[in-house]
Amino acid sequence: MSVSMRDLDPAFQGAGQKAGLEIWRIENFRPVPVPSSSYGKFYMGDSYIVLKTTALKSGALRHDIHYWLGKDTSQDEAGAAAIKTVELDAALGGRAVQYREIQGHETEKFLSYFKPCIIPLKGGFASGFKHHEAEEYEPRLYVCRGKHVVHVNEVPCTRSSLNHDDIFILDTQSKIFQFSGSNSSIQERAKALEVVQHIKDTYHHGKCDIAAIEDGKLMADAESGEFWGFFGGFAPLPRKTANEVKKNADPAPPKLFRLEKGQTQPVEADSLTRDLLLTNRCYILDCGAEVYVWMGRSTSLDQRKSAGGAAEEFVRSLDRPKCHIIRIIEGFETVVFRAQFGSWPENAAVAVSEDGRGKVAALLKRQGVNVKGLVKAAPAKDEPELYIDCTGNLQVWRVNGNRKTLLPASEQTKFYSGDCYIFQYSYPGEDKEEYLIGTWFGKQSIEEERVSATTLATKMVESLKFSSTQARFYEGNEPIQFFAIFQSFIVFKGGLSEGYKKFIAEKEIPDDTYTEEGLALFRVQGSGPDNMQAIQVDAVPSSLNSSYCYILHSGSTVFTWTGNLTTPEAQELVERQLDIIKPNLQSKTFKEGAESPQFWELLGDKTEYPSQKIARVTESDPHLFSCNFSKGDLKVTEIHNFSQDDLMTEDVFILDIHSDIFVWVGQEVDTKTKKQALTIAEKFVERDLLHEKLSPQVPVYIVNEGSEPPFFTRFFAWDSGKSAMHGNSFERKLTLLKGGGTLVIDKPKRRTPASYGGRSSSVPDKSQRSRSMSFSPDRVRVRGRSPAFNALAATFENTNARNLSTPPPMARKLYPKSVTPDSIKVAPKSASIAALTASFEQTPRDPIIPRSRKVNSESPKEKPPPTPTSTPTPAPAPAPTLESNSKENSMGSIQEDSKEGEGEDEEGLTIYPYERLKTTTTEPVADIDVTKRETYLSASEFKEKFGMTKDAFYKLPKWKQNKLKMALQLF
Repeated sequence: MSVSMRDLDPAFQGAGQKAGLEIWRIENFRPVPVPSSSYGKFYMGDSYIVLKTTALKSGALRHDIHYWLGKDTSQDEAGAAAIKTVELDAALGGRAVQYREIQGHETEKFLSYFKPCIIPLKGGFASGFKHHEAEEYEPRLYVCRGKHVVHVNEVPCTRSSLNHDDIFILDTQSKIFQFSGSNSSIQERAKALEVVQHIKDTYHHGKCDIAAIEDGKLMADAESGEFWGFFGGFAPLPRKTANEVKKNADPAPPKLFRLEKGQTQPVEADSLTRDLLLTNRCYILDCGAEVYVWMGRSTSLDQRKSAGGAAEEFVRSLDRPKCHIIRIIEGFETVVFRAQFGSWPENAAVAVSEDGRGKVAALLKRQGVNVKGLVKAAPAKDEPELYIDCTGNLQVWRVNGNRKTLLPASEQTKFYSGDCYIFQYSYPGEDKEEYLIGTWFGKQSIEEERVSATTLATKMVESLKFSSTQARFYEGNEPIQFFAIFQSFIVFKGGLSEGYKKFIAEKEIPDDTYTEEGLALFRVQGSGPDNMQAIQVDAVPSSLNSSYCYILHSGSTVFTWTGNLTTPEAQELVERQLDIIKPNLQSKTFKEGAESPQFWELLGDKTEYPSQKIARVTESDPHLFSCNFSKGDLKVTEIHNFSQDDLMTEDVFILDIHSDIFVWVGQEVDTKTKKQALTIAEKFVERDLLHEKLSPQVPVYIVNEGSEPPFFTRFFAWDSGKSAMHGNSFERKLTLLKGGGTLVIDKPKRRTPASYGGRSSSVPDKSQRSRSMSFSPDRVRVRGRSPAFNALAATFENTNARNLSTPPPMARKLYPKSVTPDSIKVAPKSASIAALTASFEQTPRDPIIPRSRKVNSESPKEKPPPTPTSTPTPAPAPAPTLESNSKENSMGSIQEDSKEGEGEDEEGLTIYPYERLKTTTTEPVADIDVTKRETYLSASEFKEKFGMTKDAFYKLPKWKQNKLKMALQLF
């Protein structure tokens, strides 16, 4: 479609350049901008054009145009609004979706812009905006309909207007009454209360009483009597007759019509396909409640205007004047429109260039209009954030048949592709300990153990009374939160579970389970020490990729390979992973293109391999859906412009961000439906309502109300106090409304949670690096270690001890602790974290001395720790171990070690003698954090060994602290 200067109304110049609303009123058949202070105020005698501009994550701008027609507007003004809407679309590059909105029958999308509702006013521009102003406040009666958005219409203030199915609001001078029909739902009643709040604030300046009247309570209380007094006293409301009850007829199949010179011609076809739509024509698709006008990219502006008029005439001829008319442009079809066709080619919606928008921008620029941002909005940042506290406690189980086996700390970050795992991660929330319980399915795992893992994890969630978040991850599709929790993560080929071994034996499949002596190739990936993975791949040349580093080993022969497109940070991750996969062994590094014959002898003859990084699914713009799941059938309704208030405690909602699926389950949802939450997610993914090619292995989270994790709440302006309230949706909102908007909850606030994200740099500064860190392809890699370091490497029992050949990067946060029967560690205190971080950055702070604790897993119960006077506030106790046969969640009892020579210092913290804390001791202490052995020394013994106080020691740089600790065999 060509665009000329005469096609652009001056009122539309510069429109749609930034996200938000813009509104014009039709005055003398011309669009006139409405001041933002009057947005949401519509007069019944007028026609309006509303432009909604949305900035997408891709950086592009999406436009939706609505023209609203008041019930008293003239036919000429309505026609002008329709034509000007087409012109506005042309000014925006010809890619907006256009909606006709009839007063009282608006689309939910339109009403979502003006939450909680719009209440049209009498009068309009032609009448000078004159409407009846009574000297005394005249009572008004409104009927409210809608579960997600509310349609509000004024009705005669008589008893005959009332019924048992709807919600009514009676607005009087001193009080607002809400009458809830006996057949109305809790959600409808709650939404209507938002309208009550709107009327109170708008027409009563926030000062009037509120009364809730329930249908069927007769004259049970004074407020009911007062309400019925406005209608001449109480009288039963008549039931609807059979003729009045609307019958839900089956929707007729959609019908396609071609427009020829303003006339509709049926398109004969066995089924609807995209090929029926020609780019130089306009079509009408009749779907019953909606009538779509499809306009080809090659059609002229006059053709499009004519098509809009033909659609108006089409609905009038069918006696459906109030149905929705939606006009769409080729290449920018809505999901609902595309769903009407049996086949729709992939990428058809994005095969359009930027020519239209660019031409419009050039025209506007010649007129002196600022067109910055018109062509494209600022692109979204591509740096993922964690949105989870990484200082919590981690437990991991491997699934064996229908049982789960708890893994020791040294093995809980080493997964096998043929196995299934369950993990529990507890971390400090805003006012309580939060739990994330998840399953991880390897690519080679069997279906029986996947089902078993899901069942066992669900039982763990039930034992916490649905106060945790449940997750399901598949190998290769893990989200960043998963890697942040595990930090150093390795996936081996094969499996160790009984089910996997039985399966490959029955199928006579060769067992390729990883062995230290065998041939193995690992791809190393990640962004830093707190997010690094080593994935075992097929040991063949085609597994290489120029964008990654690799570890190749066969027995005691170890090679590392660095692709030409890798960074020094990625190369350092190889060094760190070597310390885990092949400690105490020499390795030789090869750069891509400089490999030795021995390298190819192990891997095989050199072949072509890729150079591009493996693409990961990215996050898209969020969509919220309300779900109704019954008898295996899932029905969903999209919630536009959603907020936290849209999450009703009686319902289940799905938040779809493409890279992840969240199922939010309200507290008032029945237990049966709660247990079906994962099934609901699977049904949603299977249907792929947004036609976004959802992967069946997309990460899924089951989020229970009151335990929402920060990586879910970030999509809302979240108030945790709302989900902490008791009662159903109506009772909660009525409490807020009568309390003047103040949350009344019996829930003490705890400390501020640790900051999310806050990730340390990938590698240390050059000044911190060891000289042996050069990456020469000819260098033989030998890791020199102190005796203390060798002792740690030999035992290799503690994954939290950094077994590295180079000094660690400057720490900016603590990593997750492991809580297992063989290695229990105290959860770090948030205040202590801040203090310890500051000491790493050479900022004077008080010494941080973790309290040593011992957990008795047989009778779990926490012993409250004493509150020191000069140390930070204690952190929450370690997370409980949840076995599959446990019926309730219980905390482990914490007892103080009572061995000889041990005790507490003057601050009440547990201490041990130096001889038992050394790495070479024959009587080691098993229940301490071995990365901080020095903190368990008494003040006197610390000064004797280190020659300084603890205060002075923790003011030293981290590398100097480690050097002293190594010299004393404490590291």
